[in-house]
Amino acid sequence: MILARVAESVVPTGLHVSSTMELKWLLCATLLILGLVDVQTHDEEDDHDDDVIDIEDDLEDGVEDVEETKPEASSPPPSPKVSYKPPVPTGEVYFVENFDKGTLEGWVLSKAKKDDTDDEIAKYDGKWEVEEMKDTKLPGDKGLVLVSRAKHHAISAKLTKPFIFNTKPLIVQYEVNFQNGIECGGAYVKLLSKTTELNLDQFHDKTAYTIMFGPDKCGEDYKLHFIFRHKNPKTGKYEEKHAKRPDADLKTYFTDKKTHLYTLVLNPDNSFEILVDQTVVNSGNLLNDVTPAVNPPREIEDPDDQKPEDWDERPKIPDPDAVKPEDWDEDAPAKISDDDAVKPEGWLDDEPEYVADPDAEKPEDWDEDMDGEWEAPQIANPKCESAPGCGTWQRPMIDNPNYKGKWKPPMIDNPNYQGIWKPRKIPNPDFFEDLEPFKMTSFNAVGLELWSMTSDIFFDNFIICTDRVVAEDWANDGWGLKKAADGAAEPGVVGQMMAAAEERPWLWVVYILTVALPVFLVVLFCCSGKKQPSAAEYKKTDAPQPDVNEEKEEGKDKADEEEEEEEEVEAESNEDKQEEKQKSDADVGSASQEEEEEEEEEEDGKPTSEEEESMNRLKKS
Repeated sequence: MILARVAESVVPTGLHVSSTMELKWLLCATLLILGLVDVQTHDEEDDHDDDVIDIEDDLEDGVEDVEETKPEASSPPPSPKVSYKPPVPTGEVYFVENFDKGTLEGWVLSKAKKDDTDDEIAKYDGKWEVEEMKDTKLPGDKGLVLVSRAKHHAISAKLTKPFIFNTKPLIVQYEVNFQNGIECGGAYVKLLSKTTELNLDQFHDKTAYTIMFGPDKCGEDYKLHFIFRHKNPKTGKYEEKHAKRPDADLKTYFTDKKTHLYTLVLNPDNSFEILVDQTVVNSGNLLNDVTPAVNPPREIEDPDDQKPEDWDERPKIPDPDAVKPEDWDEDAPAKISDDDAVKPEGWLDDEPEYVADPDAEKPEDWDEDMDGEWEAPQIANPKCESAPGCGTWQRPMIDNPNYKGKWKPPMIDNPNYQGIWKPRKIPNPDFFEDLEPFKMTSFNAVGLELWSMTSDIFFDNFIICTDRVVAEDWANDGWGLKKAADGAAEPGVVGQMMAAAEERPWLWVVYILTVALPVFLVVLFCCSGKKQPSAAEYKKTDAPQPDVNEEKEEGKDKADEEEEEEEEVEAESNEDKQEEKQKSDADVGSASQEEEEEEEEEEDGKPTSEEEESMNRLKKS
């Protein structure tokens, strides 16, 4: 609509075709610019409508006075702010921590030393702080930060009451943000087993735990651990059971520097779910989807059973009755010289393939006592370039048709084949069947025992409970608020595309091919049409009508050199020409009268039937 108004106000009737074409291209370019402006401002819908109105008004006013149409530059509206409010649990919990009090109250720093490690790094002296994230969008939201790098860190806190595995599920949830990315290190938590030996002041890597859960990465190995320690009911020993690896790609959670929510749900029916950002990335059953299996096999191979000496495991054997044929020549060579070969004409027998470089000169610093006698380097003999070959000619080698190689008897089925030997099965003396591995050792503390080569790992909003609704409410009030704040601060689609192109310049090619090229083709096809004058326009004058083909060939040159006059001027010119034509062609009165009648009929309307009959009679006479 805007372009139509501009066209009506700017384009006078009767302009030359070339002027019209130039204006078409101008309007198409304006359309393209307006389209790009629309793409850049599509995220600001309210302001976009006002901008369109301003553009339309400016274009209408621009026809009358260009200098008065200087629209004020509109600044983008400020990003909506999300205020922080500390999350509050909505039900019974065993442990919650949001660190918004700004202290480590309730947490115990370990003073232990790690065994089998150099004294310089054996101490758990890694530094912990409670502070906001470096690029926080929620002022006031604090968390626990692993500050130092290349050190052992250990910190723990007691639960409000021990967690006992009975009829209710276990839900463990917390947030992690790798603010500086992660080279090699973990961000997992340990649920410390309730034992008489538990001393949080001496928390270290050998401290008994019930479950270990959370992200871990080193090199290009991205992991999301779920490990639980299962007690053998027969021996009383504990064995670590590792859940199967997730099928999902975990790399983004370690590299995007965003806060991610990690959730473990463990149910009394032995099923488990692992979620990241409230999306399931792994699930399974404690009886079927852990390694090694919880329950050992009922039978095992007898360790005392040995394979008999006469046991034959060969499925095929050489045929003992086979005899080597008498004409079999094992000494015949695989290759022989071709007796039919003939030396090519022009072969230079006396010329070597390589000769000393005649242009080479002995270096000035060459010492014959130290370096030996100097010899010019060898180059290809230039005389051999135009010849089929140089040097002593030798017959080429070909395959020997009589070659058979060493004779071997053919293989046949072994009549004494007994199969692959395996030791016999016996009942497993260590067999047991635990159908409720969910009932693990109770725990009464949560701890972080970590080594990291990257600093500033941010932890926040820990919760341990049995009600999934309580965990989801806690997540929505904590992690959900961070997500909303990050989303409000993120640039629009165009901004994200520009930022991505700055990091990856090859994306500009993609943008051009997917956006600019289609727009250019649409403009090209829409605006490349050339209006041809109709037959009616030619009939308004007695000027000779050019041939269609000639007009196409000459139109381009004439379109750039001539300009048509307005319709009123053209009409007056045509009337003058008609009067001069009538005076000069007075002797052909009937024919000119007929032409004038035809022109008047075309201007006033279609001729009547009587006039057509009279014209036909004149033509016949």
